[in-house]
Amino acid sequence: MSFRIAVSGPAAEAVRRTLPALVADRVASGITAQDPALWGPAAESEAAKRLGWTEAVAISRPLVPEITALRDELRAKGVDHIVLAGMGGSSLAPEVITRTTGAHLTVLDSTEPGQVRAALADRLASSALVVSSKSGSTVETDSQRRVYEQAFRDAGIDPAERIVVVTDPGSPLDESARAAGYRVFNADPDVGGRYSALTAFGLVPSGLAGVNIAEILDEAETIELSLAIDADSNPGLILGAAIAATEPLRDKLVIVADGTHIVGFADWAEQLIAESTGKEGKGLLPVVVDTNAPELAAGLPDVQVVRLVADAGDEVFAGHDGEIRVSGTLGAQLLVWEYATAVAGRLLGINPFDQPDVESAKIAARGLLDARPAPEPPAFIADGVEVRGTPHVIGAASDLMSAIDDLLEELPENGYISIQAYLDRVAHPEYAELRDLLAARSGRPVTFGWGPRFLHSTGQFHKGGPAVGVFLQLTQHPVDDLAIPDRPFTFGQLIAAQASGDASVLAEHDRPVLTLTLSDPAAQLATIRGALD
Repeated sequence: MSFRIAVSGPAAEAVRRTLPALVADRVASGITAQDPALWGPAAESEAAKRLGWTEAVAISRPLVPEITALRDELRAKGVDHIVLAGMGGSSLAPEVITRTTGAHLTVLDSTEPGQVRAALADRLASSALVVSSKSGSTVETDSQRRVYEQAFRDAGIDPAERIVVVTDPGSPLDESARAAGYRVFNADPDVGGRYSALTAFGLVPSGLAGVNIAEILDEAETIELSLAIDADSNPGLILGAAIAATEPLRDKLVIVADGTHIVGFADWAEQLIAESTGKEGKGLLPVVVDTNAPELAAGLPDVQVVRLVADAGDEVFAGHDGEIRVSGTLGAQLLVWEYATAVAGRLLGINPFDQPDVESAKIAARGLLDARPAPEPPAFIADGVEVRGTPHVIGAASDLMSAIDDLLEELPENGYISIQAYLDRVAHPEYAELRDLLAARSGRPVTFGWGPRFLHSTGQFHKGGPAVGVFLQLTQHPVDDLAIPDRPFTFGQLIAAQASGDASVLAEHDRPVLTLTLSDPAAQLATIRGALD
């Protein structure tokens, strides 16, 4: 089988209880037929233009020879390094595809000036840039495009020979890219970004990087019929029920890769599930962990462990201490999880295709960039770290340890902690290790996201999901800022506005926020570790 699933404990009970109604209501065939009424009247208008992913395999087939031909053309000119400028689903799907298949792709999904500068310095003479954005209005992607255009020109390279654009037909980016002479691939406009793995957004950068994308589509095709049939063996229905119908709801999905050949799948699933379900005070929070994570052995009543394994076995109802176990090929998994997330949206009673709270952080960031107010003074400075936060968090704190103590005091019994690192993830990957430290100390699930990347992933859940999160922001003063051509702000100012804007929106939603601004991330990691221990 190209996909296998085994469920036990409360997840198995949820499947047994819920599956008959899903089959009787013809949910699977309805999704495949793109029936927008499945999620209720309020969701119908949005769902009507967001179900194109169900036929992505067939629609994407004609792209394969075009992408392959362009790859061969670029390589014949000595261009063999592909850089991807994209955010959210536009970057996470190509990232998991290329990492799993061993192809090299530089994913530039940051506005941190050091990370952007390092990408520009990496083999520019043999690089091509893929700009992926449905509309082209995404500020991160627009800024990355501008700085690469300038870098190519400065190096005597015609940008039209090195820039490839993936966007919706008729979008502002589609029009401007064609006018500039760039190669353009149009994606299906009836597919939202987080469901776009098997469309041009997932396939163009992956194929140009050297992936056999026809094989990915073949893998997805093998599971299409199983997903379309209204039967109790449908893996999309089983997985959707297992993650979204436990009673009481285990709404923290702890996802761990343990034996799977797929690299980074949980990061892709995180944005799909969190952004699709985290709204109206409801939602499922994916928590991406490794095999030594404290959450796996904590026995928390609101945690559902999802283990990505090499082989989940032939039996759906198999005892694994209450876990969900899944295995399968990459193409099949991508499509099954998209179906399962749509099913989960129906079970939760929400629209899995909109993201009503994402725009608020963007608006706040734009306001800060336009107004350019003086930075809010820190509540205090400890060990060179500037400390800011919402009033209840800062309180009477006078050092890092007491500030973190105050943040954890705001954590409810059923809560979670979100670490948001607006840092250079290539230069400072060790900051991700803070996740396990804080999970062990708090006894609660902890998510870790690189900013601004996570804003297009879990950011919707933070504002629209259950109000049980507390937020630790890590920001830094840029050492060597970078201008954005023809923009009145720099990359350093942009990422600072994104962090401050998101913090302000979280505060408006009564979410506790603690912001630690670093001057030297490499040197101050030990300081942060000490405060968390």
